[in-house]
Parts: sequence; structure tokens; C-alpha cells
Amino acid sequence: MTVLTTVLQRYFTDYAPRQRGLSPNTISAYRDTWRLLLKHAASAGVNPDRADFDTIDADMVTRFLDHLQTVRGNTTTTRNQRLAGIKAIVAFAQPDYPEHADTLSRILAIPTKRSPACQPVFLTPQETEHLIAAPDTTTWTGRRDRAMLTLAAQTGLRVSELASLAITDLRLDTSKTVNTIGKGRKTRATPLTASTVAVLRRYLAERATHPGIALFPGPKGQPLTRDAIERRLAIHLAATATTSPGIAAKHVTMHTLRHTAAMRLLEAGVDIAVIALWLGHEHTTTTDRYLHGHLGLKQEAIDRTRPSSVKPGRYKPAPNILAWLDQL
Repeated sequence: MTVLTTVLQRYFTDYAPRQRGLSPNTISAYRDTWRLLLKHAASAGVNPDRADFDTIDADMVTRFLDHLQTVRGNTTTTRNQRLAGIKAIVAFAQPDYPEHADTLSRILAIPTKRSPACQPVFLTPQETEHLIAAPDTTTWTGRRDRAMLTLAAQTGLRVSELASLAITDLRLDTSKTVNTIGKGRKTRATPLTASTVAVLRRYLAERATHPGIALFPGPKGQPLTRDAIERRLAIHLAATATTSPGIAAKHVTMHTLRHTAAMRLLEAGVDIAVIALWLGHEHTTTTDRYLHGHLGLKQEAIDRTRPSSVKPGRYKPAPNILAWLDQL
């Protein structure tokens, strides 16, 4: 058994789940990263069972990261997330194996890759209504999906949080909240609107006739996976495109509903710090991008600072550009 094999087994069986208390999603992401890295090393002639830090070195990791973007078509964000998963195990190994100190230090020194910040995609109120109305409510799955989309669009829960919800996480009779455990195992209670509560109450009355404790179960009562939820969304997006053509031009995922909830709060005048708490962001800097992505807020700021003699609105060029240039 190599040092790398020992480190991986110790990390994933004891350190990550018991000592660090990492979430199952984080552990799965790190596991998948090392599976991909070892498969990439195998394609270069390295036997995964004999792989060690003399073969899985900084050069191999760098080639793997390049492979993710050039061959697999991963984004810079995904590339950096994979690098974080590699560094987590390397940092865990470093104190116990000084003979590999140089190799491990070089891996830890690999920098993250910077990329232009992308503005969040979000739905308009009309697009959101059309999407929520898309599921076929003559079927059980359609009624389940409508309740799920209603909850997601109003609360902004992550897809992983939606997938892990149990029936007992809803508080509809007292505080009217949904309780979740988010990133870093941080718990939070998100308030529910009266309309969302009404939808969920109708849904729960029927949910009680199905097995399991998951709030949004599959056919046998098991929790829906994140991939299953995204597939259900894709079905309803296709139906929505017929009534709301603008939505077809957007790349919409379940995370888009999270962005949409944040934008609705921002438009309602909710302070950015409160929105950060609502979404479970550790720092408000993560939430600041919603300010940058909302053109309407920027226009309102311009209108509030305009001279009194200037009419509000965006600049419109002169209709005859040639005549305008002649007079310039």
C-alpha cells in the first residue's frame, strides 16, 4: 500500500466525516476529484494502485487541471474547485510525511486560475410564474414539482438543500419557516410567504399518502437526487418556453431560482446583509454580485442623481446619425 493510498483512505473514512465534519456533498466532490485525477494518471501509464506522491506530483496535477478545461470543457470555477479538493488531501498528508515535503509543497503552491466574474442569471416575475405553472398538476409528480419549484423560487435554497429536506423541516403551523443545513453545516430558518405556505399545505396533505420522510421523494419514497431535480426542471423549462420565449435564451438551472429569489429581495429594498443571511452566505461579498448584475438598480441610481432639468430615462441617440455627425 502506497503513502497516497493510505492518506486517501484515512482522509475519507475518518478525518473528513468525523474530525472535520465535512458535509456529504463536500466529501463526494473531493472523492470525485481524486477519482478523475487517478484516471487521468492511469491514461498516462500510472497504475492507480501504485500511484504515490512521486507520480502524482505538481506537474501531473497541472496537466490534469489543463485536461479538465481543454478536453472535458470544464469552467474555470470547476477547475478551481477540483484544485481545492486536491489541496485538501495534500494539506492533510503534509505533516505526517516529511519525506514528500517538497512534492506536497509544490502542489499546494499551484495557484487558482482567475476568470472574469459572471453576472448571475435570474428570471423575471412573469417567467417565474410561468415556470411554476408548467408542471402537469393532474399527476402526483407534477403536483410535487410545482410545490418544489414554488419553495425554491421563494426561498432561494440550494439544490442540495432541497434534496435533503425532510417533512419535519417545514414549520407551517407556528413560525412558518423551512429549516435547512447549508454549506459548512450551518443551520438556518428561512421564512415562508402565505402563498408558499398554502401550496405546501395542499401538497403535504397528499404527501402523507406516500412512503418515506423526504419532503420531495422519488417513486419509492427515497429523496430526489440533485441530478433528478435538475432533470425535472429541464422538463418544465421546455414546457415554459412555449408561453415565455425569453426563458429559452437563458441558461437556467436550479441555482437560477436561487439568484431569482435574491433579486426579488433586492428589488424589494432588503439590505444586502439580510440577503446574505437569507441565502446562507458567510460573507456579504458573495452577495454583492447581485448589486452588479441588476441593471435596473443602476438606472434608478442614475435617475436619483440627475439634474432637475434632465428627464429621467436612458440616453437615446439622435435619429439621423449622419446629420448629427455633420453638426458635431
